[in-house]
Amino acid sequence: MDALLAQPTWALALAGVGLMVAATASARLARWLYAAFLRPGKPLRRRYGEWAVVTGATDGIGRALAFRFAGAGMSLVLVGRSPDKLAAVSGEIRGKHPRAEVRTFVLDFAAEGLAAKVAALGDSIRGLDVGVLVNSAGMSYPYARYFHEVDEELMRNLIRLNVEALTRVTHAVLPGMVERKRGAIVNIGSGASSILPSYPLYSVYAATKAYVDQFSRCLYVEYKNKGIDVQCQVPLYAATKMASIKKASFFAPSPETYARAAVRYIGYEPRCTPYWPHAVLWFLISAFPEPIVDRLLLNMSVGIRKRGMAKDARKKTQ
Repeated sequence: MDALLAQPTWALALAGVGLMVAATASARLARWLYAAFLRPGKPLRRRYGEWAVVTGATDGIGRALAFRFAGAGMSLVLVGRSPDKLAAVSGEIRGKHPRAEVRTFVLDFAAEGLAAKVAALGDSIRGLDVGVLVNSAGMSYPYARYFHEVDEELMRNLIRLNVEALTRVTHAVLPGMVERKRGAIVNIGSGASSILPSYPLYSVYAATKAYVDQFSRCLYVEYKNKGIDVQCQVPLYAATKMASIKKASFFAPSPETYARAAVRYIGYEPRCTPYWPHAVLWFLISAFPEPIVDRLLLNMSVGIRKRGMAKDARKKTQ
């Protein structure tokens, strides 16, 4: 003790700060380990309501989440633009979960008249005990391109699907949740806006997902005391059509693998990365100086652009 007291004040202060930093880091690690591997998922039907509305339900993460909800005993409203795909997915869900009630609603979020179509969706679910809304519909670039190369149609569709559609569907579903004083809203964001410091050559896509992140956070604060949990999930790559990844891997999971992790996080943090290898990547990326990460991402995107342009050129010659 005497030796400790004999140390200079600045050394004791530095040691105290070091202990506080270590304790904080240890606590954050412990919380993450608990959430990633030990924390149980919430009983969605009992906690929030009987029905789940899922947009983008015919492919990728939305489709996989629909199967998860049916397995949890929830009834489903599947929203998508293709009647044939909706019929196929609803048939598969009924085949695997015979007791699940499944309804479908055809809605092309990229088409004109979005406001009226979403209003019709709201009318179709009026009276249902909608407990969970998943906004999974969205789009990205066909391949990387500089901002000046983004044409009017692509820019309009990115904003309409990733921003306007998500906003309008949430606005249509939310009043019923407020009335019932319970509900969960899950918006599928992207690591492109929340994990990576930049996403060059995908600027409009990344910006639309930044909107989703902030929109979700604000709603989380607004409606938490009304019994409604709003969350933005921010995965990195997954093996989906939108990501143009055909084969799943450890760091690019299948939609089913991602959905298994995703449902366990519903109702907890306002922003989360449910698939734990993505969270590890987030930590590793944050450890590098941003200019280095920016340069690596730029080089990667330039390579994707080059391959995409070559593919387009081959199609034109055929």
